[in-house]
Amino acid sequence: MKKTNCQVSRGTAKRSKKPFFDAKDLRIIRDDFINTLAISPSSVDLTVTSPPYGVDVKYGNYDDGVPYSEYLEFTRRWLAKCLYLTKSDGRLCLNIPLDKNKGGQQSVYADVETVARQVGWRYHTTIIWNEQNISRRTAWGSWLSASAPFVIPPVEVILVMYKGSWKKTSGSGRSDISRDEFMSWTNGFWEFNGRDNAEPETNPVWTFGGESRKKIGHPAPFPIELPMRCIKLFSFVGDTVLDPFAGSGSTMIAARQTNRVGIGVDIDRKYCELALARIKQLSLLV
Repeated sequence: MKKTNCQVSRGTAKRSKKPFFDAKDLRIIRDDFINTLAISPSSVDLTVTSPPYGVDVKYGNYDDGVPYSEYLEFTRRWLAKCLYLTKSDGRLCLNIPLDKNKGGQQSVYADVETVARQVGWRYHTTIIWNEQNISRRTAWGSWLSASAPFVIPPVEVILVMYKGSWKKTSGSGRSDISRDEFMSWTNGFWEFNGRDNAEPETNPVWTFGGESRKKIGHPAPFPIELPMRCIKLFSFVGDTVLDPFAGSGSTMIAARQTNRVGIGVDIDRKYCELALARIKQLSLLV
């Protein structure tokens, strides 16, 4: 069986409660998320993350090219761990593709939503993220032929779920969202620049929200706008926000910029260092 990010892999940190970095309401934990002991049970208000998609993107030590059945089992395990760490009125915002065709056509959104329900998450809504970048696509299937064309929607989704009660009663009770933001973001069709649909091997720049993966140093960073909206819409000031696949640190950056406690977990030391460097570069520890 191939090893995934939440199984034992090369470079896995020793099991420890000591974080890679801990200061100023920010914690970076270098560990296998499923087995980490560094986060207390029932302590997280909101999880915002974009997990590996199972499309063979190269994430350092993580093998993203596992068979789809193994990918769903990996998804089941980390979603169950998230539930265990979440408060009874906590939420989950999960950015995933609607579907995929690499390695075979799969309805990723429908399958992941089913798995999330099975482990105990409750469904609230789905936000459609229009990335506005279908013109960059390179995969067509059969060109100008009914033989075997690919239909690729230029959107991703943000699956919004909760643990026990949708009404949030814990925390400061203080929101920092403006009237215009609330009116705009409660419309479940979000438009801002995001990922380039071209495969990374055919487009070495692979733009993300105005920055390239080459510039950021991570194969799949999401724009800070995404976690920023989720955090302000679904959590209170001072809440604890978790990203179990911290990568380049976008969720932690958004958490710090909105006066939340940010926790990011990544198994790869290189990405922990990258997230910390971005946080320091933005002077978020001052």
